Amino acid sequence: MMPWRIAEETLIRKVIPRHEEVHLPEVRFAYGNLSGYVGIIVNLCLCIIKLVMGLLSGAVSVVADAIHNLADAAASLTTLWGFHLSIKPADEEHPFGHGRVEYIAGLVIAGSILLIGAKLLETSIDKIMQPDELSADGAMLFILMATVVMQLWLGSFNMRLGERIDSAAIKAAAADSLSDCMATVFVIVSLGLHFLFDINVDGYAGIIVAAFILHSGWNAARDTIQPLLGKPPSETLVREIEETVLADPVIRDMHDLIIHDYGPGRIYASLHAEVPASMDMMAAHAVIDAIEEKLRQKFRIIVTVHTDPVVIDDPETNRLREEVERIVREEQIGDSIHDFRVTSRRDGGKKLIFDINVPPTNKMRDEDIRYFVKHSIKKLNENYEVAVHIDRFYASS
Repeated sequence: MMPWRIAEETLIRKVIPRHEEVHLPEVRFAYGNLSGYVGIIVNLCLCIIKLVMGLLSGAVSVVADAIHNLADAAASLTTLWGFHLSIKPADEEHPFGHGRVEYIAGLVIAGSILLIGAKLLETSIDKIMQPDELSADGAMLFILMATVVMQLWLGSFNMRLGERIDSAAIKAAAADSLSDCMATVFVIVSLGLHFLFDINVDGYAGIIVAAFILHSGWNAARDTIQPLLGKPPSETLVREIEETVLADPVIRDMHDLIIHDYGPGRIYASLHAEVPASMDMMAAHAVIDAIEEKLRQKFRIIVTVHTDPVVIDDPETNRLREEVERIVREEQIGDSIHDFRVTSRRDGGKKLIFDINVPPTNKMRDEDIRYFVKHSIKKLNENYEVAVHIDRFYASS
């Protein structure tokens, strides 16, 4: 094992005592904190080194690259702030906690990054129009190349942490660090051209670095605006919730999953779970309580589970359910049906009641779906009365 890998493992063992139990939320938070603190320290060091080099050389591209690292440090600081805010308890004015402050702070920082990027772009263009004399030497180039090595290490360190706990956020930070190396390489090339051949392309290199900064700012703004507007939950979380609920043999199916994200550590959810209609109510209640507690312990989310009784031991009801499922499936109307019930009318006819889960890809109007489904079921039996409820935009894996 390489010496730096040994140092990494020593650091992990020292700051994360239960580092191997990556399935525990508190251990995952510890890995996130470690990634954030290391990112802040490394990026601040890179910023100081490059800022000094930029001021000494008069190269706007080096100063821009220093600001780029400062922006990365600010982004890491915002993430850490979010981790700590998620621990702060709710109060009267904020019954769902303070987690979304992270998104607001992130949006402010993203706006600052965009403004800085725009200003550096303007300065770089001025440097092209009116180039200044540069002062670059071999020692400066060597130091900047050393900063590339630091950025490569930071990226590989975060990638190993991200793979260890399967964290998309840490892996994204790793990819960002590795892409930042390209901006520094452009700066080194521009200074190298000046040092070796007295060719001044500092302004053009500054434009490239400003583009990297603007891209980072745009991504940061998008990542903070999306949760505030209400982005869909991750497919992984939805799938794991479904697997956890359906692991109980009593639960026949689940649907109508809604997940509200109020910031890190402040996720609330509700869902419907189908249980046999013949089941004792108190026994069903005990099963649902156990599932809610299991979801809370496993995912650190507050879940409310609604109980839906379904008839599973009546041959006629099962036959009609299969017929309706066939129509919905063959006509590609929806993903599934649920809450299927058959009631008897006073005139001896039957009333079929059910919900259809319609995916976003189906652009039909709800009225048209109801008409089509009712018409198709009437072909089976003209006396059937049909009551259809359309479900859209619930979380699905």
